[in-house]
Amino acid sequence: MVKQAGAKKPDRYELGRERDRMTFLYLEHAKLNRQDSAIQVIDQRGIVNVPAAILSVLMLGPGVDVTHRAMELIGESGLGVVWVGEYGVRQYAYGRALNHSSALLEAQVKLVSNRRSRVRVAREMYQMRFPNDDVSQLTMQALRGKEGARVRKVYQDQSQKTGIAWTRREYRPDNFEASSPINKALTAAHQALYGLSYSVIAALGASAGLGFVHTGHDLSFVYDFADLYKAEYSIPVAFQVAAKYSEDPDIGTKTRLAMRDAFMDGKLIVRMVKDLKTLLGVSTEDTEAETIQLWDDRMGLQKFGVQYHELPVGAPE
Repeated sequence: MVKQAGAKKPDRYELGRERDRMTFLYLEHAKLNRQDSAIQVIDQRGIVNVPAAILSVLMLGPGVDVTHRAMELIGESGLGVVWVGEYGVRQYAYGRALNHSSALLEAQVKLVSNRRSRVRVAREMYQMRFPNDDVSQLTMQALRGKEGARVRKVYQDQSQKTGIAWTRREYRPDNFEASSPINKALTAAHQALYGLSYSVIAALGASAGLGFVHTGHDLSFVYDFADLYKAEYSIPVAFQVAAKYSEDPDIGTKTRLAMRDAFMDGKLIVRMVKDLKTLLGVSTEDTEAETIQLWDDRMGLQKFGVQYHELPVGAPE
């Protein structure tokens, strides 16, 4: 058998930066293959080729088959993948980070591993939600209470604005259909926001599991990060969709489409990239460096790619 060469792997400079990409594409009941540098989507309606380098995340619903060639392209392009199961239950996966620098990851590990710096970053995340208040001296307990009151008010305000009755958040991961229309819309909206948050975090090379507020889960930082934008994006979009499509059995799809439009209109990816780097205290220049060095506990960083020689016995190190 003669192996086809296919398209060459993309160079890093040829890939779109995360902040310049489209947000997400949801697919279901389709087969994904690779056609050169595009994801080939095949379903009962026909064939569409989607350039992989312009997307942030693929949301793959029930009935999707993905070939090895397609996954190869996804990994090469730093394209995030979110597998969406029945009833809104999902499992997350992603390819190689779009960013080849470990600067964000190293900064995140350093910040989350120290009690003082972890509290400081957590306060900064809450400060972003309370721009008119000084929260720099509040305890984590006080911050949680303040945030809870804010979110309850957001729900109440959206209820009054849209006319959708609101009592409380109800979410059953094992039975999506058992929820009310507004809770279905909220679940779909939040999941879309989680998917985009995960994609940005993974693409820039940070860790989805090292959260500052949430902890103990492989998506702790995703939940931290997404909470910054819920009041502005997923909650109002869910109420708007529920007000318009409360009787529609496919309200989840309607919500995802509305979220995609909101992400695009608000240029959320650009904002997420900036916010993530600011929170972790890393500059754009640092995150775009591709230099590989060797760590030394006494001499600091050393050159990579050099043939080092063994020191003679008794020689000073």
